[in-house]
Amino acid sequence: MSVHIGPTGDPVVRAERLTRTYGTGPGAVAALAGVDVVFHRGTFTAVMGPSGSGKSTLLQTAAGLDRPTSGRVWIGATELSGLSETRLTRLRRDRIGFVFQAFNLVDALTVTENIGLPSRLSGVRPDHAWLDHVIDRVGLRDRLHHRPSALSGGQQQRVAVARALATRPDVIFCDEPTGALDTVTAADVLSLLRAVVDEHGQTVVMVTHDPVAASYADRVLVLADGRIVRDLPQPGVDRIAEQLASLGRHRVVPA
Repeated sequence: MSVHIGPTGDPVVRAERLTRTYGTGPGAVAALAGVDVVFHRGTFTAVMGPSGSGKSTLLQTAAGLDRPTSGRVWIGATELSGLSETRLTRLRRDRIGFVFQAFNLVDALTVTENIGLPSRLSGVRPDHAWLDHVIDRVGLRDRLHHRPSALSGGQQQRVAVARALATRPDVIFCDEPTGALDTVTAADVLSLLRAVVDEHGQTVVMVTHDPVAASYADRVLVLADGRIVRDLPQPGVDRIAEQLASLGRHRVVPA
């Protein structure tokens, strides 16, 4: 099943016949079983599915964090399978932003230093005007000299979002970004992700188990058994929950 995420902009991420198998022989597990998907510029996509459906594996292979067993992935015009580990690391650092459930901030660094870390690692002179804008947009101006331990969970996740935006990446991949947050704080972070798509044409791909979180997206992709089985444009919380529940009631036939 090929899924094209909106006509808004150019393709930013494209996967073709993507498979990922763990193990060999009779015990082998197919986490992805031939996925074709395109994520376009200026869109917010939520990826959902039951445990073991392949949603996190799809994110990891699309982001170059894991090599597929077969198939190909492009970031823009760059095909990942032909890249050495060094070039792949550089691409992830320069062109992809990441936001994880566990925040993954460096405890010894201040907010400013955490946000600027991607530029520092790449040896690229930071765009201070852009960083100032990002800091204001995520509401961290009065926390710049604090270290992560002095911040709330929501503030730490805002730092992670700002860090992901710092290099103006082609795409931001989020893996359960609100999983460790309370409902009010989660809504705040999701509104921020929605805003960077709407205001800056950013591309966001988010794995989540939460129908409320997914409702912030333009489109929801539902995976089961390593395949995309539902393609839901702006479905709303109730329809998302209904579609997820249907996976447990009967075998889903791809649309």
